Amino acid sequence: MLFAIALLFGLLTQIAVSQDTSLGRVKEAFDAADIPQDIALPFNPSFLLEVSLPQATGPAIVLRAGVQLPRNATVGPPSFALVGRNVGNGPFVIATVDPDAPTPQDPNIAQVRHFLGGNFVSKHSIAGPTPLTNTTAAVSNWLQPTPPAGSDAHRYIFLVFEQPQDFNDQVLVDANTPVTSFNISEFGEAVGLRNPIAGTFMLVAPDPA
Repeated sequence: MLFAIALLFGLLTQIAVSQDTSLGRVKEAFDAADIPQDIALPFNPSFLLEVSLPQATGPAIVLRAGVQLPRNATVGPPSFALVGRNVGNGPFVIATVDPDAPTPQDPNIAQVRHFLGGNFVSKHSIAGPTPLTNTTAAVSNWLQPTPPAGSDAHRYIFLVFEQPQDFNDQVLVDANTPVTSFNISEFGEAVGLRNPIAGTFMLVAPDPA
C-alpha cells in the first residue's frame, strides 16, 4: 500500500545529526509510513537502533526514523548500535529491505534486500549506544539505495532481530540469491526470527536529473 508520502515529507525530511531518543516516536514514524502493514511484521521495539552512514568528508550521518537522505550520502556500509537498558550480548540478525521497488506505486519486484547479516554481538559501553559488530561475513552485503529515475522516494527499512540458535544453518538466502522479490516476514517465519526488537528507516529519492 502507498504510504503517506506528503505527511512524511512534511515531518521527516531533514538530515539528522543524532540518533532517535524516543521509542514512541520511532513507532509512530513506522506506523505513519505504513511499514508494519507493508512488510507484514508487527513493530513494537524494545530498543532504539542507531544506524550510522560514513561520509567521504565530515562526520557520519546518524539516522532518525523517516529522514530523507540524498543518494550520495548512502554509500555506506552502515554501522549499527542499540540504545536501551539490558541490550544483552546477542547474537542478533540485522536486515535492510526496500518495499518500494521499482516504484512505491508499483512495487512488483519488492522487497529488495539491501543487507542481511547474522552473528552481531554487542560491545557494552559504560554509557550511550551499544555498538554491534558481526563476527562472520554478511549473508548479503550492503547494497546502496538506487531508486530508478522518475520514482518517488523509497523507504529503506533497518530491522534487528534476536538470532535463533540455528540461523547459521539456513539455506534460503546466500550471497548468490537474487536480492529482488525478497520477503522479510516469510524469511523470518521460515528461519525462526521473532518480531524485530529495534528498527529505523530512511527515505532516498533518485539522483537529480
